[in-house]
Amino acid sequence: MAAACALPLTGTAQPSAQTTLSSDIVLIIPVLLFSMVAHEYAHARTALWQGDDTAYQLGRVTLNPLPHIDPWMTILLPALLLIGTGGKWTFGGAKPVPVVSRKFRNYVRGDVIVSSAGVVTNLALAGLCAGLFLAFHALADWMPAAAAGLAILQRMMVWGMWFNLLLCFFNLIPIPPLDGSHLLYHLLPPAWGLRLRQVGQFGFLPLLFLLFVFPGVTAFFLTPARWGMAALFALVAPYGIGTAWNPFEA
Repeated sequence: MAAACALPLTGTAQPSAQTTLSSDIVLIIPVLLFSMVAHEYAHARTALWQGDDTAYQLGRVTLNPLPHIDPWMTILLPALLLIGTGGKWTFGGAKPVPVVSRKFRNYVRGDVIVSSAGVVTNLALAGLCAGLFLAFHALADWMPAAAAGLAILQRMMVWGMWFNLLLCFFNLIPIPPLDGSHLLYHLLPPAWGLRLRQVGQFGFLPLLFLLFVFPGVTAFFLTPARWGMAALFALVAPYGIGTAWNPFEA
């Protein structure tokens, strides 16, 4: 199994708001890179727990971003798409974690746990970013002189909430090689599950076809991300420091 981590920038937390990704790129890159690395680390770590040491032997059970970076998927392709779409859309991912599921002590349980690990991690990170946003507000009350800098950190956490929710629910789309396809496989009759896995031989091509030809389907699968962001945004907004914290401000 190769668990990929992909991200489309297909909107903002508030549908009516306008934002320029390029203006916040210094804030976005570290939080996005960490979120993608954490996603792949979760796959590698849980695979080791389930009995597969393949990723461990390759040095992938680490939060060091270097082993997880793929020059094409992580850097060149996202950059080219960002430039080509004027900063409105991109697609990319970290280097897939190699998983040999036959090594799992229990195949079905191991496959479900490892396939779920990345999206669960991103969901938890979205909540952590919301918690840090609130902590920065409390810190500003204690150290008013640092309020301007803490507001920028709050802005970074807003991006962290949004990107982690996107990573979570985008990777649940049930098309190989995304995590959702591994979870769906175990719910299908064996013959259908086999056909689903055979789609994986085409890599990201079926997914890119869906993104470009049927963008409405992708938007449907990302609906929970928008709902989740709206809920988190409503939770943290009263605790924003000034106005600089909000990247979705019209």
